[in-house]
Amino acid sequence: MRDQNDGLDRLAGAAETFIKQERWSRRWSNLLKLAVIVYLVGSIAIFTGQFVDDAPTSSTKHVAIVNLQGTIMPGSQTSADTINPLLQKAFKNPDSEAVIIKANSPGGSPVQSALINDEITRLKQRYNKPVYVVVQDMCASGCYYIAVAADQIYANKGSIIGSIGVRMDVLGFTGLMEKLGIENRSMHAGDHKTFINPLGPKDEAGRKFFKERVLEKTHQQFIETVRQGRGERLIETEDTYTGLVWLGDEATEIGLIDGLGDIGYVKRDILKQTNTRVYEAEKSLLEQFMGDFAAQTATQLGLYLNSLK
Repeated sequence: MRDQNDGLDRLAGAAETFIKQERWSRRWSNLLKLAVIVYLVGSIAIFTGQFVDDAPTSSTKHVAIVNLQGTIMPGSQTSADTINPLLQKAFKNPDSEAVIIKANSPGGSPVQSALINDEITRLKQRYNKPVYVVVQDMCASGCYYIAVAADQIYANKGSIIGSIGVRMDVLGFTGLMEKLGIENRSMHAGDHKTFINPLGPKDEAGRKFFKERVLEKTHQQFIETVRQGRGERLIETEDTYTGLVWLGDEATEIGLIDGLGDIGYVKRDILKQTNTRVYEAEKSLLEQFMGDFAAQTATQLGLYLNSLK
């Protein structure tokens, strides 16, 4: 009888322990869920507040800022379809006193660059507002094609400026194919249809035609645009249009840019206006929040990994 009672006591104790563990598990689960909800709601509230605070009222005089970041190419955030509508809004707003294009790009499509350059020129004439380009790390090739449409260009002394040239990269794999026993069996109609085919023999006549009729002509269009934009400020040398680049301090000396300075300098010392408004492509609240959430997560993960070192 005593053994039976002891067994019942142990069973009751185990059941009580199990119930307590279940209670603690539910409590921790609920606390975790509550913490996640509080974080999400708080992040949305903070981000929404920042979004509202960053946008001045319609009666606030300001300097309009448009970002030109990354490779210039169709279908991207740095295409004419994306940048030109932002420029139009920036110029059209009666409270924008000037437009600053914050540039940091290695260049890209000459067509997209020309479209953006043309739109800046058109908007300047229509709204009679000054336009400045402020370069961060780099403004080369297609980015500089765009920049010369501005009234003035400023950069850091370490910024890379220039690369007034045109390129098209093509590789050839025929030697490697022979070593691997791979045979090119592609077909075409038109003697020079495959002049840039990396899997076929080099077509010297087709390459010569393309260089003279496309690359050289595009280069001349680039040169003419630079000359129109920079005018007498540009000191031309035998190196100016060779595709070379210069640092900001030397670029100032040869007239590729107008001086050294950042956005703060342009706002404070040239425009005498410190209020700014960034004109950017509209994003849904979810896209804005997810971007903020990803940045916060990356920061926390970075701190955690550093703590393990």
